[in-house]
Amino acid sequence: MQLMTCQTAGFYLPCTQKFRHFQQRVRLRELVQYNLRSVRAWLLKEQFQQLWEYSSPTWAGKFIDQWCTDVMRSRIEPMKKFARTVRSHRELILNYFRARRQFSSGVVEGLNNKAKVTMRKAYGFRTFKATEIALYHALGKLPEPPSAHSFY
Repeated sequence: MQLMTCQTAGFYLPCTQKFRHFQQRVRLRELVQYNLRSVRAWLLKEQFQQLWEYSSPTWAGKFIDQWCTDVMRSRIEPMKKFARTVRSHRELILNYFRARRQFSSGVVEGLNNKAKVTMRKAYGFRTFKATEIALYHALGKLPEPPSAHSFY
């Protein structure tokens, strides 16, 4: 049973791969019959990907509630931990659907990365004030503190 899981791992682990070949579908059906925790966890993960196909926040919320209930009954502790995280951030996840998918987090991720790089460069600064000024200059167009350029 364990040997088959290892041999067929390439067939069922990648989430982007669709099961186009008949042999892959047959092997997946065989694995599902064993009812292994790893297979159940993979199936729950694949089921969660359906969330992003919803356009209505109401239906997405119902899906989240049902999926979290299913996961909590699965007795797979890492999945249960993730389900608790999803439940605690439910409203924030639904904001994505309320905004009708118009906003991307790419800009925020870019600013966070820029701030991290600046903090890494500012490692040798002696005071936090110098680091703060470096952040204001690096992130640009942010209001600078009034004492940033007090040379007088």
